[in-house]
Parts: sequence; C-alpha cells; structure tokens
Amino acid sequence: MENYIKSKYNNKYKFTPKKPVKTFRDLDIYQATLQCSVIVVKNIRPKLITLKYPFVEGITDCTMSVPLFIGEAHSIRFGNFPLGLSLIEKAMSGCNKMIVYLEHIKGIYGNKVDGDVIDEIIARYVESRTKTFHLEKSWKRFRTEYGDDKKEKEMGGFRY
Repeated sequence: MENYIKSKYNNKYKFTPKKPVKTFRDLDIYQATLQCSVIVVKNIRPKLITLKYPFVEGITDCTMSVPLFIGEAHSIRFGNFPLGLSLIEKAMSGCNKMIVYLEHIKGIYGNKVDGDVIDEIIARYVESRTKTFHLEKSWKRFRTEYGDDKKEKEMGGFRY
C-alpha cells in the first residue's frame, strides 16, 4: 500500500477524467475538425483563389463535410445505428480526402503556400481520423454490451 501511495501522489501526469459527452459539440473530433475547417476557409482558401487552384470548391465542401458528418452521426446513431456508422465512416473518408487535397496543394504550389500551416492541418486530420475510428469502435462496443443490437434499433424501432 505504501508504494501505491507514493506513486499516486508523486505522479508527474495527474489523471483528469474527460468531460462527459452530452452533445456532439463535446466530442474532441468535432472540435478539431471544425477548427481545421475554419483555418482552411479563412487562411488557405483565399490564397488558393488567387493562385487559381481548380479544386477550391471541392476542398471547401470537403472540409465542411467532416464536422457535419460527425454531428449528424452522433444524433442518428440512436435511431438508425448502421446509418450513424456509415456517417462516421464518411467523416473518416473526408479526413483522408482533406489530406489528399492539402498534399496536392503543397505539391503543386510549394513555396507559394505556407507549408508549415498545411503540415499542421494534415497532422490534425490524421489524428482526427484515428480518433474517429476509435469512436466508431467504442460505439459498436457500447451497442453490443448493452444489447441494443438485439432490440432492432436499426430498424427505427427505438423507444424510450
């Protein structure tokens, strides 16, 4: 017991539990992808317009779709679980598409765009994609642990 107390109070990294998720706005992945979309629309998009990048609308739509899919999936998963999972997978796909867009921009324009900002956004999308995958796994685990998969909730039969 004595070793436990010493290690408990001398720990450099104190454990702080995460805030409970009450709405989709509490999800880390929603906040991170929304921040990325704001940076892309505010900082990168105007530069791409002046450089006449041919896929400006595509990158704008894609960057906005990721947090939209996350928010929609969080709500729909209770009434239609398979549709909620497909929206989460679309969000992961959107993260991958944004990485491709950003690497494409960096490859075409090189020094004409801020490479450090683009690398930072790419890193955030990679992390968000991984966290989204873990969220999907936890939703599946939660569903099977509580037996929701046996109650036909995916058929719209969800009742309070």
